[in-house]
Amino acid sequence: MELGLKGRVAVVTGGSEGIGKAAGLSLAAEGATVVICGRREDALARAASEIRAAGGQVLAVQADVTRTEDIDRLFDRVIDQFKRVDILVNNAGVSNAGPLESKSDAEWQADLDLKLFAAIRCSRRAIPLMRRDRWGRIVNVTSIGGRTPGAGSVPTSVSRAAGIALTKAMSRELAKDNILVNTVCIGLVKSGQHERAWQERRRDEPSLGLEDFYRSMARVDGVPLGRVGEAGEAGDVIAFLASERASYLTGTAINIDGGESPVV
Repeated sequence: MELGLKGRVAVVTGGSEGIGKAAGLSLAAEGATVVICGRREDALARAASEIRAAGGQVLAVQADVTRTEDIDRLFDRVIDQFKRVDILVNNAGVSNAGPLESKSDAEWQADLDLKLFAAIRCSRRAIPLMRRDRWGRIVNVTSIGGRTPGAGSVPTSVSRAAGIALTKAMSRELAKDNILVNTVCIGLVKSGQHERAWQERRRDEPSLGLEDFYRSMARVDGVPLGRVGEAGEAGDVIAFLASERASYLTGTAINIDGGESPVV
């Protein structure tokens, strides 16, 4: 299916690994020029090399999206080089979940800065360019925990719930400008942070393979499809939402979770 992304410029935060890198690969495969950012220069360089090796056009910019000055530097670079931003994927984030009383104010603020305020600040930089061109796509990456939070799930579940609400509010506000805003609610999907958790487990279970680790995660979480999702599966959905083919979709929340969420 032709997605109509040739010539578009897409900015993907947290683009150095996992879903962000997968989104970059999917968008680039459809002809978009992709700008990825991340905090770790080594991981960012590897992701950019992978996208180029697959035939994509990519610019990698080291940036910490919890810092306003880094966001401004990122978008100044994009505007200077490409003069436009058509697609924004607000993906930056890591899991941070525990009991309410165990989380300090500083942890709460750091989580909100990374997952909520980064999306707000990046959107504020991208929207004027999208409005100028009368075309834009914003995809906020959230989680199924934002819709059905459980015990011991804060601050992540609260930050993600805010991201889902932000998506709906933005979609209503920006529809008149032909800027479409949607969110993907992620369940168990392969990522760098899961691989790091596997490495921790291997200290006590050195024979534990990565795929066995993922299978056990799917069993424990009760994923109906019986497996952990591939990052590329999420990347392809994001690319579709960013495309011409999704021209009548805005304000939606799509679960990418193998059926795990108890709500639609």
